[in-house]
Amino acid sequence: MTAARTHTASVRIPGSHAALAGHFPGRPIVPAVLLLQCVVDEAERCFGAARIASLTQAKFTAPLLPEQTAQLQLVLQGSELRFSVMRDADSVARGTFTLA
Repeated sequence: MTAARTHTASVRIPGSHAALAGHFPGRPIVPAVLLLQCVVDEAERCFGAARIASLTQAKFTAPLLPEQTAQLQLVLQGSELRFSVMRDADSVARGTFTLA
């Protein structure tokens, strides 16, 4: 069995990010797809290029607002990349990617 590799990083989406336009007017929240892209980008930066085969599981439990800082935790073990996004003590998202 391959040993798990872990990594933690901060995530903060600026209020001026193009993905926030229209999502939602007057009360913008960071779109889930943007959080997933942050996970993939950080995994590639930390663990090297990896091809995503599928998003096996994802759960978004609380909104992340623009300009809020959240902690991203990645766990890579074999072909499985697990992630969690936390804001203070609150879970924002968690899930698993399968790598090709």
